[in-house]
Amino acid sequence: MDGPALPPLLDLAGTAVFALTGALLAARLRQSFVTVCFFALVTGVGGGTVRDLLIDVPAFWIRSEQVAPVVFAVALIAWFTPSRWWEGRLLEWADAAGLAAFAVLGTAKAMAYDVALLPAIVLGVVSGCVGGIIRDVLAGVPSILMRPELYVTAAALAASGCAILTMMGLPQGIAWSVSALAGFALRGAALVWRIELPAYSRDD
Repeated sequence: MDGPALPPLLDLAGTAVFALTGALLAARLRQSFVTVCFFALVTGVGGGTVRDLLIDVPAFWIRSEQVAPVVFAVALIAWFTPSRWWEGRLLEWADAAGLAAFAVLGTAKAMAYDVALLPAIVLGVVSGCVGGIIRDVLAGVPSILMRPELYVTAAALAASGCAILTMMGLPQGIAWSVSALAGFALRGAALVWRIELPAYSRDD
């Protein structure tokens, strides 16, 4: 099925940011270069692949001549740069950027294929979150999904903003930028101030 496509550079940028988080996590775990490449790939394309399968279109990276080289280049960057460059919370901030970007891109692509508003938002959340979840599961570290700090909520904000602003008729560039910045800001606030959703606490 052929259909509308998102600007390739935006998809590549989102893929690269998420791929970097996967490659850096594998490097931090002292894995081989092959494993670093694999983590970069599954993290970079995981969410978008699930989105495309649900929309019933070919996975966005299958027919692209750019995605695989970009993922490989990101893996090389993670492999050859000193580990001190990536110390601290840079991995989490890169993940926040990828989360917001992919949530917006996922929603925009779903709407371009005439998916209804609420399902399009859900697909945006899937696009933003699934790659990171796969990365964490493969690495054997606690998934971000299971932590109380805002993560899925930030993806939902970015996805909802994209859908609503687009429906209001705002230019795509403005709608996407505002929505991605909102999602990134919320995730950033959660990282800085440890903003969390209340956990289930009923004992009866």
